[in-house]
Amino acid sequence: MNNTATRDTAIAAAVGLMEDGRFRALMERRVAFRTESQVPEQLPELHRYLDEEIIPSVAVMGFASQVFDNPVAGKGPFLIARRIEDPARPTVLIYGHGDVTRGQDAEWREGLAPFCVTAEGDRWYGRGTADNKGQHSINLAALEQVMQARGGRLGFNVVLLLEMGEETGSPGLSEICVAQRELLKADVLIASDGPRLSADRPTLFLGSRGAFNVELRLDARERGYHSGNWGGVIVNPATVLANAIASMTDARGRLLVDGLRPPAIPNSVRAALAGITLGGGPTDPAIDANWGEPGLTPAERLFAWNTLEVLAFKAGNADAPVNAVPPRAVAVMQLRFVVGTDAAQILPALRAHLDAHGFGDVELVSMRHEVSPATRLDPDSPWVRWAAGSMQRTSGSPPAILPNIGGTLPNHVFADLLALPTLWVPHSYAACAQHAPDEHMLVPLTREALALMAGLFWDLGDHQVNM
Repeated sequence: MNNTATRDTAIAAAVGLMEDGRFRALMERRVAFRTESQVPEQLPELHRYLDEEIIPSVAVMGFASQVFDNPVAGKGPFLIARRIEDPARPTVLIYGHGDVTRGQDAEWREGLAPFCVTAEGDRWYGRGTADNKGQHSINLAALEQVMQARGGRLGFNVVLLLEMGEETGSPGLSEICVAQRELLKADVLIASDGPRLSADRPTLFLGSRGAFNVELRLDARERGYHSGNWGGVIVNPATVLANAIASMTDARGRLLVDGLRPPAIPNSVRAALAGITLGGGPTDPAIDANWGEPGLTPAERLFAWNTLEVLAFKAGNADAPVNAVPPRAVAVMQLRFVVGTDAAQILPALRAHLDAHGFGDVELVSMRHEVSPATRLDPDSPWVRWAAGSMQRTSGSPPAILPNIGGTLPNHVFADLLALPTLWVPHSYAACAQHAPDEHMLVPLTREALALMAGLFWDLGDHQVNM
């Protein structure tokens, strides 16, 4: 049998998992584990998912597994499983997470439950179907079908890293990757998380923006005072805070803090984003063409620029206002930032900006102890060209290539600590309701994802990437 026919056979076998019900049965079994990492009492369930579900399934493929306790007390464990065929061949690191957010059982609509898979039309509902049990299950299932098509071999080596605490901020992930650097040694990361650009367009993204949340607070006095008696002669902290925010971002959302503006967008990133169109889905918001940094396309604003957003603002009681000058005001702001932004300088830059504009009394408090840096693999990388070519060969059309997603993933651990090229092939879409009631995966998307991953793994074993 020639290579093309065998590749086609491997892809057909992967897609066949959807047709004969085996992949749905797999998802029913895995979704049933109540792996809510945000619920401390579920720690034993996090271990059970690895011990009873994942380890036996990869053992069939010849993986040797080790479970590591989290160096952060009370947090979920890590699985490192290795299958080394030939040290001279490439090694791929596959990452995923088996933990999920809270089930929110009472909030799912009638007929659905978070820890059962319910099929309705082209949707399979259940917590973790989109984030991330469905995604890492697609990758492992495709890997197995490729191995079977090659007569028990892959043509490359695999290291699997599965964490059980991503939904609580990946505590301990950096420490594990540093401590187990030798076990995790690889040539490339191929992982799946987050959404596609749109449900019907295969997507390849190469990193993620960083995120920094900060609280702005102004405590003027212990209690409120009648606005008729004292208004105009005592400081209104809400007014001060509103003006402080207005000094940081203008009325059209343009970032005004010079120290937080990113460097110029690289030409390779501009080229990758040139054909990217945002929105258009049935549940997507309308894009505001004049919002954000002027002179950039919407795709450049989302994927290649820094944005400062007001997430919350509180002063007094908006539901039941009283005639009093409020004693305090609080706002939560978030900077999403791209490569070229020094995360360690975000808070000092904000402090210097506020002081320079007369807002020295406004207190700034970082809301996270550790800030995830931004990461981005160059779109001109040979690994990107290889992956995009494989995906196009399978689907018949070029994938959307995003230098990074607009959100944040722990990609810095792989890109910076392990020094790996990072390729992310998401198997979800923006309206999947991850982290919310009625989370689901799409059957057509899943079918295509199995084919894409089988093609990628086949091609990795069939050809060396021209570095």
